[in-house]
Amino acid sequence: MENFDRIKDDLVFGLDIGTRNVVGVVGYMNKSRFEVVAMANREHVTRAMLDGQIHDIYKVGDTIRDVKNDLEKQLGLKLTDVCIAAAGRVLRTLNVSAEYTFDEETRVTQEHIYSLNLLAVEKAHNEINGSAGDKTRFFCVGNTPIRYRLNGYDINNLEGHKANSIGVDLIATFLPEEVVDGLYEAVSYAGLQVANLTLEPIAAIDIAIPENYRLLNIALIDVGAGTSDICITKDGSIVAYGMIPYAGDEITEVIAKSCLVDFNTAEKIKVQASKRKGAITYKDIMGISQKVQASVICKQAEEVMDKIADETARKIKEINGGKPTNAVFLVGGGGKMTGYSQILADKLELPKERVAVRGEEVLTSVDFNIENFKKDSLYVTPVGICTNYYSQKNNFVFVTVNNQRLKMYDNNRLTVVDAIMQVGFPNEKLFPQRGEALEFTVNGKTRLVRGKIGEAAVVTLNGKPTNLNARITRNDNIQVEESTVGESGAITIGQLEEYNSSISFIVNDKQITCPKFAYVNGELKSQFYDVCQNDAVVMENYYTVSQLFEFLDYDITGKDVYVNHELASGDTKVYENFTVSTAAIEERANIRNAEDAMKAAKQLAKDNFENLPEDDGTYEAIKKENEEKKKRQEENAAPSDLTGDLKPEAADKSEPGAEAEPVKSINDILIMVNKTPVKLSGKAEYVLVDLFQFYKFDLNSPQKGGNIVLKLNDVVGDYMAPIKDGDIVDLYWQ
Repeated sequence: MENFDRIKDDLVFGLDIGTRNVVGVVGYMNKSRFEVVAMANREHVTRAMLDGQIHDIYKVGDTIRDVKNDLEKQLGLKLTDVCIAAAGRVLRTLNVSAEYTFDEETRVTQEHIYSLNLLAVEKAHNEINGSAGDKTRFFCVGNTPIRYRLNGYDINNLEGHKANSIGVDLIATFLPEEVVDGLYEAVSYAGLQVANLTLEPIAAIDIAIPENYRLLNIALIDVGAGTSDICITKDGSIVAYGMIPYAGDEITEVIAKSCLVDFNTAEKIKVQASKRKGAITYKDIMGISQKVQASVICKQAEEVMDKIADETARKIKEINGGKPTNAVFLVGGGGKMTGYSQILADKLELPKERVAVRGEEVLTSVDFNIENFKKDSLYVTPVGICTNYYSQKNNFVFVTVNNQRLKMYDNNRLTVVDAIMQVGFPNEKLFPQRGEALEFTVNGKTRLVRGKIGEAAVVTLNGKPTNLNARITRNDNIQVEESTVGESGAITIGQLEEYNSSISFIVNDKQITCPKFAYVNGELKSQFYDVCQNDAVVMENYYTVSQLFEFLDYDITGKDVYVNHELASGDTKVYENFTVSTAAIEERANIRNAEDAMKAAKQLAKDNFENLPEDDGTYEAIKKENEEKKKRQEENAAPSDLTGDLKPEAADKSEPGAEAEPVKSINDILIMVNKTPVKLSGKAEYVLVDLFQFYKFDLNSPQKGGNIVLKLNDVVGDYMAPIKDGDIVDLYWQ
């Protein structure tokens, strides 16, 4: 073929999957004419299709593959995409309207018109599936604008006009999912992908009834083997679609029964009877040769054709407002049945010349670049399927979600989330999930701690990370990993606002402040307790005498304690600002200093926890070093007797009788803390709390309980107690 390389990328493959035949056409649009460059035709070996419905997907797929292989051999290239048409079995139609208003006056483009049509189709799609219930899902297989409106006025063509608003009245056709799904699966089995899907009468009318004829009230009937699909025009538009499940196979079935032959033999008898007169010889299923007159077969055929014509005429009147159309065009192989056009004309009460088979005369805009080809009405529909590709893109796309093949209605705005939702992926598994909330009570009031947010779903599109709003097209591959649930709500007693509140008492005429105790479900808990679901937390506003002195680290065994000047027991409750007195507290004890010392110890531990010096030797080595250093200091401090002139300088007296305060030198000491030597340096004198600057001990992370034990030389130590070289300290949680 001349210049084949130039046009091969423009080729369109149309496939008419009929009840009896599969016809394939490959061609391209050359200005206003369609050029056919390859054709192939195969009959089904078995009755894999009945009444336009695929019954055996894989046998139909095998026939499609045979047609594909034939065409590929003719063209010398591989075919991957195909346009198909569905028969109108269980056809449903809806007339809908859509409007679109621009923000400002806008010149209308083809994109605007296409989007407007999609708005109407989407409206019809939602309406029909909303009324069909859960059992039946309908899919749009074709749509035809009846009329357009420009700023509220009817117009034939919107393109190029300036408009504030545009509208459309449109007829949308729908078929059940199983019909469409069977077609897609058979095509996929043959190694092809669907590029466009339309309805058979829509495809046929593109060729059989040009737009300049559609002003007339005309019915186009695509008579196949299993169905008769009807399309009606009026006032320049297609106004209705219909279907009856009767066609050429009805005659074949009657012949098979009367002649006692299989379906294929009956089909041959039917064809022979329509072409000649006289006797027809055949063998029945018993293997016996039989003869039957062609006139007998024609008589049987007339009885069936009368039934088909009666149903067809009834359907035409039903969808045409209760009256017959002005003319009828017949296409398809079944439309060539001898005498059928005359019978149908009688049923519609039309002159016989107004019901005619359309074949060669309607293919005037089609060029067949194939040798020895004769134009025939059988090729009207497959050529129309090809030309329809240019005017109506496919309304469906196939995508894969987590390895599941999914068919979607294409509204030109499909996103990842649309596909995920249609496949039934749980909405809550897409978005981050918050962990379980923790609910409990504090002092009788309900408290809620929300769980943490988890991770969002991980979505990839064709192997690359994407988001839920990413646009998708046909054959996209989407993978979704479920979102995660965050950590459940959690809180400790110490994190409660109420825990940081305090209570004050007067102990031996000195005010002390203590943290409130927390009781959970009646049991005393430390600040590190993790609150559980439905816990009842109570922050008590009192201490018992025993709890108070345990907190102060004083042993009151055998000592009298007075609360508000009355003798008390260990269980006596001490409330805010109560006075407490006991002889157990020595005069030197300074409760406020003890409290301050505890705070200072915690601060030292916090400031120096990560920067404490490492132990620089064994206990003996450090002790020896300290002794030598002390000896040198004593020698340096002794007065010199070499000259007798050096004497201590007189004290600076600012007042009579005042004497100079002796100078204290820096002194390092070595103590044992938990059987580990610790050197304290930088001061002249040390108190017990100073050890936290040189010894690693976390005062905020209890190991066993909530009380710190601090002993100096096996005696309970005071934080402000002086320490000296060689002292032994025990420090631990209890």
